[in-house]
Amino acid sequence: MRQDTFTPGQNSVENDIARYFSRVAPPSQQETMGQIVLEILSDGRNLNRKAICTKLLSRLDRVSEPEEEKHYQALLGMLFTR
Repeated sequence: MRQDTFTPGQNSVENDIARYFSRVAPPSQQETMGQIVLEILSDGRNLNRKAICTKLLSRLDRVSEPEEEKHYQALLGMLFTR
């Protein structure tokens, strides 16, 4: 029995499948806030709004994608709304 080997670019279905699995899903707001809280607590700092805001602003300064910027801006907005 002959078995074909996968060659990238062979057809569009295989390309679509490869592209689907190569995408990385961005973290949710809850995941990002959880990471930030863990960083603050592991540094031995007090967990408060100022510490969270500082971490979010430092991450916002280092974004490379517009989606990331929107993500961090939304989280900052949540800190200042009641």
